[in-house]
Amino acid sequence: MKTFKGRPVVPGTAKAEALVSKGGFNTLASYQKSLMFGDKKGTCSDQNNPDLYGKPMSGKALCLPQTIGSTTGGMVLYCAAALGRQPACLLFSKPIDSLAAAGAILANVWTDISMPTVDCLGDEFLEYVKTGMTITVSEDGTVTVE
Repeated sequence: MKTFKGRPVVPGTAKAEALVSKGGFNTLASYQKSLMFGDKKGTCSDQNNPDLYGKPMSGKALCLPQTIGSTTGGMVLYCAAALGRQPACLLFSKPIDSLAAAGAILANVWTDISMPTVDCLGDEFLEYVKTGMTITVSEDGTVTVE
């Protein structure tokens, strides 16, 4: 078990199974199939992300370095939440970009769906956490990995 401290962008608590991407997360490419064709598991459709491709993201602790790609990223996160396909939480090793932050905040404000989001967890976090591990997120941005 190891604990990391980050910055709570959207405070909240969560406990979920980790789903880890070592590369940047293209929000639109990852959720495109889920949002357009009704995949309720939020299966990652980004063929350029071998860590996540084909894996369900809904209800998982999504562990990422950062988001990449389209300026639609924030709206895609909001839409995933509005349709009930959001991850349990978003955990970033690096500082979050404004678009991803906006999506997490909009999901919380407009739909009252809690998607705790923590950034600045550090490279050691992403090196330590593995898909399948249990993640616990606290309001203050503390993330425990078991």
